[in-house]
Amino acid sequence: MHTDGFAEWTRRFEAERERRRAQGDPDWGRNATLHPAVWASIQRFQVGEDGDGASLVGKADQAGDPDYGQAVRLFVAEEQNHARLLARLLAAGGVPTLSGHWSDTVFVRLRRLMGLRMELLVLMIAEVVALRYYRALRDGTDDALTADVAERILSDEQRHVPFHCERLHASLAELPRAVRRPVMALWRLLLLAVCLVVAADHGPALRGLGLGRLRFVNDVMASSRTVVSAVLLPHPDGHPDAHPARSG
Repeated sequence: MHTDGFAEWTRRFEAERERRRAQGDPDWGRNATLHPAVWASIQRFQVGEDGDGASLVGKADQAGDPDYGQAVRLFVAEEQNHARLLARLLAAGGVPTLSGHWSDTVFVRLRRLMGLRMELLVLMIAEVVALRYYRALRDGTDDALTADVAERILSDEQRHVPFHCERLHASLAELPRAVRRPVMALWRLLLLAVCLVVAADHGPALRGLGLGRLRFVNDVMASSRTVVSAVLLPHPDGHPDAHPARSG
């Protein structure tokens, strides 16, 4: 596997790490007030963000690109920071974290079934869903602390999707050309299935954030078309949510 550009991704992740250090944490002294359904939804997303990333890091190291391995470690650190931010947000609302959730267990098991390509394809489903979820959490609440936390996480996720697209492009390029589009078509089918489950499971929270189930699924599936293009085309150019406008 020969990949280019991951030294630049490492620099981007490191620059963002330094920016976060200079920015500091949200003002945790503010109380957070949300609908109970939204709190329950955040609890489940917090579980999904929390993990050591050992499987992904190990597979990245086996790919033989030290720059990519280092970039993945920095990506995992950002995901762990998301879990920390969500845990602190829950604490600000007097809501406990969960020790686990079935949806996270299923995702982890799927990701570990095969090699790096499979792990990234499954991970990308979670990342694309997360983009729409955190945008809804940012824009759909009047709670300032929640909006602040959601904005920070969303900013990271907007970099994560093109990062994974670039590596998946290199990985799928190893497959016969006739296989690549069917692989991504199957990926979109799995994404749709996951969206339907998330919409059902988090429906009350989504409604509380001003986002209906059907619109949530439609928005995620619409954004996935550009993800597929970024993975299949010679020069992936990112994701449509790279700089999304705030919506009411």
